[in-house]
Amino acid sequence: MASQNQPIQVMRFDAYEVHLRAGELYKAGRKIKLQVQPFQVLAILLECPGQVVTREELQKRLWPADTFVDFDHSLNTAIKKLRLALSDDKKKPRFVETLPKRGYRFIGTLQQCPERPPAPAIASVSINTSTSSPNVGRVAKLATGGKPAVALVSIDEATAAEREKLDAANDDVGLSLLIAAHRLFLLPDGTPLRILEFHEATSRCQVRILEGEHYGKTALVPLHLLDEIT
Repeated sequence: MASQNQPIQVMRFDAYEVHLRAGELYKAGRKIKLQVQPFQVLAILLECPGQVVTREELQKRLWPADTFVDFDHSLNTAIKKLRLALSDDKKKPRFVETLPKRGYRFIGTLQQCPERPPAPAIASVSINTSTSSPNVGRVAKLATGGKPAVALVSIDEATAAEREKLDAANDDVGLSLLIAAHRLFLLPDGTPLRILEFHEATSRCQVRILEGEHYGKTALVPLHLLDEIT
């Protein structure tokens, strides 16, 4: 449990981070555009994961009694925008479940952590990037700086190039498809990686993942995300 000096202000589920104080939603480190009311609905649902939040409670929390608004339309619109931001399917929800005539509940696996101050810049790692570098075969740690706590890495150069195009187009659906196809991996901060080869032209390094869900697989990691080489 967080202490009083470390209020819970950041919540994580799947590839998403919700920064409650800032009112911001991130997916794999990329900020997702979400309007105020859909974000407020998400924040309320995250207060009691797994429990039903009635439409009446949402109305009281978001639209005071003296507010003249088409509540049903406004709430339905907010839920629709929230699902769109989360790439969630109403018929097969992963995060926001609808209980007809009752309300909604958050059904994802939720993590909580104290909000952290901005991490200091990671000192650059002095690496000889030739393929015969003495660093080849050594173990490094993935270093995101703690915010976000995960990094999205490609399995090969072709996927890295495709991801750059999707990032430029703000195509979150395309990124989700690459993740589902296991062409993009979500790696937690601190994951140990064995250095296999340097790609000097693209400032990336081929590594083998030594821990977690993708143990034993290879991926490309930008050099600036490597730290603590041992």
